[in-house]
Amino acid sequence: MPTYRIAQPVDAPAVRALIESGYRGDSARRGWSNEADLLGGDRTTPEEVAAMIAAPDKRVLLAEEDGALVGTVTVTDLGQGRAYMGLLCVDPERQAGGLGRMLVHEVEQLAAEVFGSKVMELIVVDVRTELIAWYERRGYARTGTLRPFPLPMDVPYKMVELERPIA
Repeated sequence: MPTYRIAQPVDAPAVRALIESGYRGDSARRGWSNEADLLGGDRTTPEEVAAMIAAPDKRVLLAEEDGALVGTVTVTDLGQGRAYMGLLCVDPERQAGGLGRMLVHEVEQLAAEVFGSKVMELIVVDVRTELIAWYERRGYARTGTLRPFPLPMDVPYKMVELERPIA
């Protein structure tokens, strides 16, 4: 069973390493959910991860098993009872074992308790239909909004917005 805690500045290198291994490159291909065949390059920078951990309106939740970092997810307080979930990542070797589902549950509780959030939103690249379906099985629904791709890259992708009540 994993234990959960909020990331501290000292955790930034390990958090970034997990995110990179889960989203991009050959290591990501070991899991069922990744961006390795869609996008190249780094998913984050050391500075971005350090800033997420330090931001007062964010919490970076860590899941650990036997002292090893095995999952992470970030929640941002959007105000007015809304929160944003991003960078959900499970070690590719441990995907499809229920840890992602547990992290979503834990971060929803965290958002409700710490930020008073009533609704959680997230975005997923439109071509990742299996991931959109995974979130829909967790109770998330498409809002009908497509957002532009959030990075300055010339890609044909849009972002599907999903949300669900959490409190």
